[in-house]
Amino acid sequence: MAKNKNVQFKLVLTQLISDIFEKNKNISLNHKQVAARLNLSDKVAIDTILEVLIEQTEKGLFIRPERGKFKLKELKTFVTGTVDMTADGSAFIVPDDEFEKDIFVGPRKLRNALHGDKVKVYVFAKKSGGRRNEGEIVEIIKRTKTEFIGVAKISDRFAFVIPDDRKMLHDIFVPLGDINGAKNGQKVQVSLTDWPEGAKNPIGKIIHILGNQGENNTEMNAILAEYGFPLNFPSEVEKEANAISETITEEEIKGRRDFRDTVTFTIDPIDAKDFDDAISFKKLDNGHYEIGVHIADVSHYVIPNSSLDKEAYHRATSVYLVDRVIPMLPERLSNGVCSLRPHEDKLCFSAVFEMDDQANILQQWFGRTVIHSNRRFTYEEAQEVIETKQGDYVEEILKLNELAYILRDAKFKNGAISFESAEVKFKLDESGKPIGVYVKERKDAHKLIEDFMLLANKKVAEFVAKKGKGKQKYTFVYRSHDSPNLENLNSFASFASRFGYKINTKSDKEIAKSLNFLMEDVEGKKEQNILTSLAIRSMAKAVYTTKKSSHYGLAFDYYTHFTSPIRRYPDVMVHRLLALYLEGGKSANAEEYETASSHSSAMEKRAADAERASIKYKQAEYLENNIGSTYMGIISGVTEWGMYVEIEENKCEGMIRLRDISDDFYVLDEKNYCIIGQRKKRKYQLGDEVKIKVKKVDLSKRQIDFSLIQD
Repeated sequence: MAKNKNVQFKLVLTQLISDIFEKNKNISLNHKQVAARLNLSDKVAIDTILEVLIEQTEKGLFIRPERGKFKLKELKTFVTGTVDMTADGSAFIVPDDEFEKDIFVGPRKLRNALHGDKVKVYVFAKKSGGRRNEGEIVEIIKRTKTEFIGVAKISDRFAFVIPDDRKMLHDIFVPLGDINGAKNGQKVQVSLTDWPEGAKNPIGKIIHILGNQGENNTEMNAILAEYGFPLNFPSEVEKEANAISETITEEEIKGRRDFRDTVTFTIDPIDAKDFDDAISFKKLDNGHYEIGVHIADVSHYVIPNSSLDKEAYHRATSVYLVDRVIPMLPERLSNGVCSLRPHEDKLCFSAVFEMDDQANILQQWFGRTVIHSNRRFTYEEAQEVIETKQGDYVEEILKLNELAYILRDAKFKNGAISFESAEVKFKLDESGKPIGVYVKERKDAHKLIEDFMLLANKKVAEFVAKKGKGKQKYTFVYRSHDSPNLENLNSFASFASRFGYKINTKSDKEIAKSLNFLMEDVEGKKEQNILTSLAIRSMAKAVYTTKKSSHYGLAFDYYTHFTSPIRRYPDVMVHRLLALYLEGGKSANAEEYETASSHSSAMEKRAADAERASIKYKQAEYLENNIGSTYMGIISGVTEWGMYVEIEENKCEGMIRLRDISDDFYVLDEKNYCIIGQRKKRKYQLGDEVKIKVKKVDLSKRQIDFSLIQD
């Protein structure tokens, strides 16, 4: 152990010495000058510094430009970054500096770091001919995750929790005094309390019992907890929500534009309970149309820095799992006070447009309103009105649909990209078990609502951005989307060409045009999902930010999220900022809103991951009853250990492990998205159709294994 401590001490000292050279622009220094800059004067410390300098010079970290003097061979010896664990217990550190290469760290040099941790890593000098950077973790700056979901294994003397997270490679030791009433085999949430130096396993305590493995409620709650979403609201938040009055005073109405006598309705999914947008329609005397996009005025009820606001900020988004919604706001607000339910007066923040028959916008107005929804349509009901040209508010719906078509065409002519991937839904029984799978269709009623929401989002962003032009710039939260990385796009284009699709990458407009042509052509074909998801992967990710206003995928110079404040925190921020600027207020603090924007982007990604995990679980549960069944599938992904296959009939995805394909030894050809047999040269390519048999299902890992049926 003493030897270990000395090694650790020397590593830390190496870091301190390197910092001295870096701070002093890497000028040559002798060991006494280094000691002086470190404020060390005792002989043992000075001698140890000389020892470290000599040892590390031999390893290639320092050089001796002249006798007795040292300097760094190259700067940037210590790098901070994020741990990305691999299945074999080693890791790659992804540096904070995006121009630095990833650093490989072997299992013995991880120093108890876990996946996602922010760490400081000491980078070794490259061996001659070495192709990758290698290093050793010297400090864990921040533990990203300290709570894990797993299965409790309890014996008479001790307990362990075996984590579900595939990137958490250590079982967690739990003293019997900290099992909190958990029983053997139950699914639990465990919090890390310690990880002593030299101990193989971290120590933790069970903080929450989720229930019995395999029960729908247990598994869905486990997914939420795994991704850091709370399972209920703190009592002070519920208390604050319950204290809000549903009564709208006459005084409040006086300060708003009154739309209660204008025809207004909502169009939402059949199972929706939170209606945060409504559309009003009025034919004007001049032959034009006044169309109002009315959004629940959440910011009227959720006051900055209140308990409600802090909780909404923390969650940042509602989470949509297969069988449930975990709302951002308590039910009292999300399904009650703020929800634009029919036949009730409701407070809104609205974008109102005067349009002609060609969907040109002649006037626009933004502000606070009061509305009274006349009718709640489901998408299916509104679609029936469009298709049969009969039913409630037929004239209004048909005209809105006609205008939506014009807005949509203009958007695509401008270079917007239409990504239509098949959305898979499950039919569930009373206990939440999947008994069927179907593909959800998007029809005109969905697109009508979408096009008017896009219009409101675009025009609100444009209004604020242009208000600040030429004068001071107004801080605002935009939904920004960068143009694609050309390397990724070229790689996608070469893959799409195998199916006979040509992607023109000459300009943004040409890219959009050829991608739209591909999306249109591929609709309904077996390769639709693979090509769509690969195309989306080649694009940049959309984020919330105060710094950029444009949206490449929609071909809008200015875009924001204004239309869903019940389920997205950025929309609440947008309402607050718009209200401030409409009242003539000064620009808000950009740094504060940028921090909130990046937090919202991170939580949005987490929510999407949780949603995907719930779909994976239901797919595994569905196929658990079909082990041994054969299906036709499409190869949807290839890795060095196997190929992913998506079943054509039900869109469930599983893996064929390469070691299980017995006719040859197969290896990955990453560049060409395929695996190739080394002797017979048989090739399985991304997008190929294959026949598979369901071999094995592991519900706890949400994994499905297939075996390949070869001709």
